[in-house]
Amino acid sequence: MALFHFGKKKEEKKAPACCCGTETQAEKTAGCSCGAARAEESPKTCCGSPVNGICCIKVLGAGCKSCHEQYENAKAAVKAMGLNLEVEYITDMEKVMGYGVMSMPAIVVNEKVVSMGKVLKAADVERLLRKLGY
Repeated sequence: MALFHFGKKKEEKKAPACCCGTETQAEKTAGCSCGAARAEESPKTCCGSPVNGICCIKVLGAGCKSCHEQYENAKAAVKAMGLNLEVEYITDMEKVMGYGVMSMPAIVVNEKVVSMGKVLKAADVERLLRKLGY
């Protein structure tokens, strides 16, 4: 009977994120005293070697028509800019939610969300990449 949380198992205490096993308020804000990076603060790794400053471009979507159209437009923009990069199309909702995206399609450049919630034309994607300094 989980309706009112009766009979629901208690959450197990999570292990500390640091290798030394400590977790004080100061360490939560400044990092661990042992010098190791905390697991939740480590940046996402990019998917390849940089080409003109761009490591990777991803289109996040649910597999719908507009998301697929955004993917095609992003590929066309990369080709028009003469970049030798592959645009990745991610439809796995767990991965999409990991980026904090709530409206799709979205474009991610170097693991940073740069556009979400609208379909950009190829020229708009190209303009966006140039505006960002790529």
